[in-house]
Amino acid sequence: MTKQIVAIWAEDETHLIGTDGRLPWRLPKELQHFKQTTMGHALLMGRVTFDGMNRRTLPGRDTLILTRNADIKNKENLHVVHSVAEALEWFERQNKSLFIVGGASVYKAFAGHYDALIKTTVHGRFTGDTYFPELDLSDFYQVSQTFYEKDDNNAYDFSVTVLEK
Repeated sequence: MTKQIVAIWAEDETHLIGTDGRLPWRLPKELQHFKQTTMGHALLMGRVTFDGMNRRTLPGRDTLILTRNADIKNKENLHVVHSVAEALEWFERQNKSLFIVGGASVYKAFAGHYDALIKTTVHGRFTGDTYFPELDLSDFYQVSQTFYEKDDNNAYDFSVTVLEK
């Protein structure tokens, strides 16, 4: 696979993506999909999303934090960037795909740079405070869509849709 910049997110039927910096649902099967898709690549997120993960990095992936906050420091597999341009420079210097994982303002900041989009739609309506931003998707076409039925461990049906330019 050629390296790409990919937005990856889960939203409910009203485009809700978060509540207090966290996901409003718990779907282990969807998290497994996220892990398989992003393993060996790089994740970029904003500071609020990073805080919602208790400031921990995910194994097997580089993590970039887009922030103006100077108290987050680089360490193994964690890179702090202070602008979209700095993140794009990092991307150009390596051979990994870069998955943009949130939050809303970060997704919006990378509009125009995406090569692909991977959207999970959780079939339900939840309460929260963060919604996926409106993006111009007219340059993208649907490559695939996979439906996952709820089960004993996953309380909601969900669909994963892949779009490419």
